Amino acid sequence: MKFSRFAETIQLKNNNHVVSVTVTLKISDCNGIIYFTDLQLQDGDQLTGYTVHTSKMLTKMQENGQPVPPRHYNGVVRTAETVVLFNLGSVGLDCYIYPIQDMAAGSIEMSQGMGAHKVKFLDPVNAGDELTLKASTRQCLKNGSQTPKDGFYQYSAAWDSKHMVKLEERKSARVLFEFQEMQEGGDRL
Repeated sequence: MKFSRFAETIQLKNNNHVVSVTVTLKISDCNGIIYFTDLQLQDGDQLTGYTVHTSKMLTKMQENGQPVPPRHYNGVVRTAETVVLFNLGSVGLDCYIYPIQDMAAGSIEMSQGMGAHKVKFLDPVNAGDELTLKASTRQCLKNGSQTPKDGFYQYSAAWDSKHMVKLEERKSARVLFEFQEMQEGGDRL
């Protein structure tokens, strides 16, 4: 089996963000089997590398030969708090925020440690809403429907898992973090 690597540059109009990319494979006058795999998009005009899917490198954390069940951490945040999540593996976090009071657009933020990897929720929320940021499925939802955000999905590194939650001044919310701990898996290739 032989694989060929192709690289193409997508030209943007007026420095706009790419919203979607459609790739169409067109083949004519040939026979055999063709595999179309590993589509990688990145900023810049130079191809910088190749990364295999993380499923080749990670498996669910094991204890006594059994997968560790997902972990849950609950908290109550008033204005701003740092939440510490104790875990052994490297994980993507699914974050659920339940506002206790109405909050203005852009007033809810989450980040790591000293403010890196920040995300800001762009829509206003009402008391009783469910705001969800799921790293596991790459979704940002408000009451089950897609909602805009500015920033990154959250993750938690082993042994260093401080997460800042910032709300509108003098407002509060319940927060739930849910994650599946992962560990080194099989071979990378």
